[in-house]
Amino acid sequence: MEKIYNRVLAGGAVGIACGIVSIVTGLTVGVLLIVTGARLLSARKYMEE
Repeated sequence: MEKIYNRVLAGGAVGIACGIVSIVTGLTVGVLLIVTGARLLSARKYMEE
């Protein structure tokens, strides 16, 4: 019974770790996209119409 408990515990820990990595990756990509979009918008005034 203890083997099953340890495996379930390890599986839960892996799931939580994957979730945290996914959240951090999503936030990082989101911030990069916002910064890139802001830079593109600020460079728009230098383009010819």
